[in-house]
Amino acid sequence: MTFEERVRALTGARAVRRGERVQSLWSGYGEVVRVRVDGVPRIVKHVRPPRDAHPRKLKSYQVERAWYLGYAGECAGVSRVPACVASWSDGVESLFVLEDLDAAGFAGRRRWLSDGELAQCLRWLARFHARFLGRAPEGLWETGTYWHLATRPDELRRMRNDALRREAPALDAALNGARFQTFVHGDAKPANFCFGDEGVAAVDFQYVGGGPGIKDVAYLLRGESRVQEALDVYFAALRAAGAGDAEEEWRGLYGVAVRDFERFLDGWGA
Repeated sequence: MTFEERVRALTGARAVRRGERVQSLWSGYGEVVRVRVDGVPRIVKHVRPPRDAHPRKLKSYQVERAWYLGYAGECAGVSRVPACVASWSDGVESLFVLEDLDAAGFAGRRRWLSDGELAQCLRWLARFHARFLGRAPEGLWETGTYWHLATRPDELRRMRNDALRREAPALDAALNGARFQTFVHGDAKPANFCFGDEGVAAVDFQYVGGGPGIKDVAYLLRGESRVQEALDVYFAALRAAGAGDAEEEWRGLYGVAVRDFERFLDGWGA
């Protein structure tokens, strides 16, 4: 079945016109393309893994499909995400037909964030974390993010910082043992936020799963000089969203989350 035939079968459309390639997926796992489905602009994420695909990477796309099918609709009016029009998977290859956020007014992409844009992303995260606070991540990663310790034994072995290597299990235990758990986006970098006149939306949910929300915040703020101001923005939004009970614990875990990501980077870059 051709690409166009698959999209037609999934959507019930009469006409599908393939447009520009938006980007390739990491390490040759497929592509993201723009299409017109009966004249309506859509985004298709077509996952075609190589023969030697890593099991963790394959699972990430199954998790993303589970996210769109089971949870994305709960973000309406809370934290903007693209609507999933249709999806298909045979367990290896996958195809997602998604709302085109550019056409919906969220065409802005950033590598670096202004103060205002950073605040928008932090508020998006706070509302997202509040929405799923206390929920079990059924069908998602039990532990969200792509760098958590259980999935990175090779990086742990390659670490050059011996003190941080010894610290790694305690850091992981502190985050996994947090009283307040939610869903984390898992890859909340500037490139995964889409800006528009009506706010910000987020994409790429391959690593969504359980964890304390401060993991997303620490990841977004890496390299930032505005940390205290940014944390105040995030926690004010968290309180406004009704999840202020998590603030004390998550503030205390910020440094732990930063160190945990530094642990991954030390082994990844070795």
